[in-house]
Amino acid sequence: MCCSAAMVVSLLQRSRRGKGGRQCVPFPGIKSIVAASLLLLFILPAAKAAGEEIEGRQWQTVETKHTIIRYNSPEDLKRLNRGIRFSAGNHRIGSFLSFQHGKDPAEELMEKVDAIFERVQQILDMRKAMEKVVINVYHNSSQLRAAFFQIYRQPCRIRAWYRYWNNTIYLNVRDLHEGMLAHEMAHAIIDHYMVVRPPRATAEILARYVDQHLEE
Repeated sequence: MCCSAAMVVSLLQRSRRGKGGRQCVPFPGIKSIVAASLLLLFILPAAKAAGEEIEGRQWQTVETKHTIIRYNSPEDLKRLNRGIRFSAGNHRIGSFLSFQHGKDPAEELMEKVDAIFERVQQILDMRKAMEKVVINVYHNSSQLRAAFFQIYRQPCRIRAWYRYWNNTIYLNVRDLHEGMLAHEMAHAIIDHYMVVRPPRATAEILARYVDQHLEE
């Protein structure tokens, strides 16, 4: 919706011209107050969403069956593919094998990510249709830390995390392996499978269980 704070102010500052030619601003009526409040309901959430959507970055996206992967450059996408050694049926696999057969890295990555997601669902025995989880892939640790600080307003002391409120996983493409991705996917699946989200400690125990059994 195209509107600004100035539009709200104009509703509260409707002027009329007095006898002496001076501008006088009457106290706004109830209709003006209601109209201004309704505008604010649109302005504030829109501003919050815009600030959170890409954290100031221009994302490129790849959409898979279960996820939406957001990355900054084709090089980051290739690095992400190299960092994840996993495929359905043969859990740990070097990405170089498929490169030898001329497979497209983006297509290969999509298959790996969906295979991990479905393996995590299998381990947890939590299978149901869910909203696609977003995976934000940052170029380096500095970008990841900056994203963390922007969200939580405190220094980042973790290598990756999942945020329930926007259903998003945050990763550093230079510090990543399939176990880390599976761990964060486990948090997403756990939080959206149960009617009531479990305590953080319980969810962490389950996510670590996934780490230990991913390649079995």
